[in-house]
Amino acid sequence: MPASGAPSGGVLAAFQRAEDLHALIDTVPDAMVVIDTVGRIISFSKGAERMFGYGEDELLGENVSVLMPSPDREQHDSYLGHYLATGEKRIIGIGRVTTARRRDGTTFPIDLAVGEVELPDGPVFAGFIRDLTESRETERLLHNLQNELAHTSRITSMGTLATSIAHELNQPLTAVTNYMQAARDLLADPTPDNLALAREAMDESAKEALRAGQIVHRLRDFVARGETTREMVSLQRLVKETTALVLLDVSVRNTDFVTRLDPAADTVLVDPVQVQQVLLNIMRNALEAMADMPVRQLAVASVQDAEGMVRVSVSDCGPGIAPEVMAKLFQPFISTKDKGMGLGLSICHTIVTSLGGKIWAEPSELGGTTFHFTLTSGDLERQG
Repeated sequence: MPASGAPSGGVLAAFQRAEDLHALIDTVPDAMVVIDTVGRIISFSKGAERMFGYGEDELLGENVSVLMPSPDREQHDSYLGHYLATGEKRIIGIGRVTTARRRDGTTFPIDLAVGEVELPDGPVFAGFIRDLTESRETERLLHNLQNELAHTSRITSMGTLATSIAHELNQPLTAVTNYMQAARDLLADPTPDNLALAREAMDESAKEALRAGQIVHRLRDFVARGETTREMVSLQRLVKETTALVLLDVSVRNTDFVTRLDPAADTVLVDPVQVQQVLLNIMRNALEAMADMPVRQLAVASVQDAEGMVRVSVSDCGPGIAPEVMAKLFQPFISTKDKGMGLGLSICHTIVTSLGGKIWAEPSELGGTTFHFTLTSGDLERQG
């Protein structure tokens, strides 16, 4: 029998098994975080220490939300309580790309997978986290998204550039008409000199016709992928994936990203790729505007507006936009950048209006600019 107050052999064996298991987990380069049913951290691997900048002894017993940016930080316990009460899995068993928060406050993109383990004292949840900042998996995970965003940009540019395209085609077609009319007139008096001039006019006409054909060919390639369709999607997922994409740029890592997304207005009826194109365009513009600012903050918020639409707002603390530029901001070829073409925001306007919403800008409470745009609420569509 063990001495009074000494742990039993079974307890010692269980403790030794736990120590061995932790030592095994610590050999994995990626992070592993284990929490209990109220969100308290009960295990924090060496990989997690390296990734987040905390020591395990600092976090044991702390809520796992300390590793999350807003709004997950504030909402995590409700997510966990919802699962325990209903059994509905929103993250557990489903891998996804999202963002995490280091000890120094910086955020970074991660690939998160969560598993549930039943123990004698109740279930625990293990999070397996892969940092996508420098991971070779980044290209594989986000390559398709980047391609779709680039393609959407090409598609929506068509509406914005319609006038320029018509002008480009009109030039060779007008030249063809003029050359052929000149050749017809010259042939009415077929002298050797006139025949030579008529032949030259017809040669030039053929060249201009070929140029018009090349323009049409380029436009056909431009829209080869066809039209997109709308679907019910989570706005929070779109924002997180787009933020992860933006965070791949090393130069923006010191920016404070804040999201305040209304969970009651999460479902929207949109083309997800097009909405991500709008978010990506606005967020990158904001980050470029704040490039020389000593403090950089980017905030994304959503709310259900009075008309039943979902309003998304992206705010920055940059230098702001001059009133005379603000008045014509969404017109093509209007740019606040020295080398900008002035098409990005015009494309955003085309996308948002095609989805039944509207887009506008105003001074931000952060000191810079806030861009607002509205999307059709999934709840409004179901009611209709």
